[in-house]
Amino acid sequence: MTKTYNMEELDCANCAAKMETAISKIEGVNSANISFMTQKITVDIDDNNADKILKEMQRVCKKIEPDCRIIL
Repeated sequence: MTKTYNMEELDCANCAAKMETAISKIEGVNSANISFMTQKITVDIDDNNADKILKEMQRVCKKIEPDCRIIL
């Protein structure tokens, strides 16, 4: 399933790139793309574990940039 989510408080393009790389490595994520300019993340994830994957994505974002969050 491919979904696009808004992001808040994404203040650094370098952090966005780090998040994109880290999220891409999460089991069940087929692809991830973060647009710093539009403050959006587009992910292709497995439907079976969507809730678990989305929680892990939130955790990864907070670890890299504590104020950043994905609006689910």
